[in-house]
Amino acid sequence: MSTVKLWTDADVEQNPRVKAVFDDIRATRKSDFVNNMWRALANQPDLLEATWNRLKQVMVAPSALDPLTKELIYLAVSTVNSCSYCLHSHTAAARAKGMTDEQHQDFLSVLTMAMQTNALATAMQVPVDPEFQA
Repeated sequence: MSTVKLWTDADVEQNPRVKAVFDDIRATRKSDFVNNMWRALANQPDLLEATWNRLKQVMVAPSALDPLTKELIYLAVSTVNSCSYCLHSHTAAARAKGMTDEQHQDFLSVLTMAMQTNALATAMQVPVDPEFQA
């Protein structure tokens, strides 16, 4: 159960600033669907607007990383942060951007391998090789 109100479309219609962001979400995503994350953030229009603008800049605007790679990074960070909501929403986004079941399995293999070796290196306090120093 949400700890904050999730805005309905009727609520959104009553607030021009929130409506403008929701309209932009729909236009950018070419979908009428606005997910619960944005409906929760609508309680704080400043945060809603800032978060949506930043997300568009990082996840939507063309960059050196392709859209699927961005989603896979988002999935890795969401796993580390134990964010079930983001895991579900960004798995769906990755699938929409072309992730196959085989790619998802490979991703999970790499992710769990990294988590295991990170834990081992941290537990043993393995010193960084001079050749790896940035």
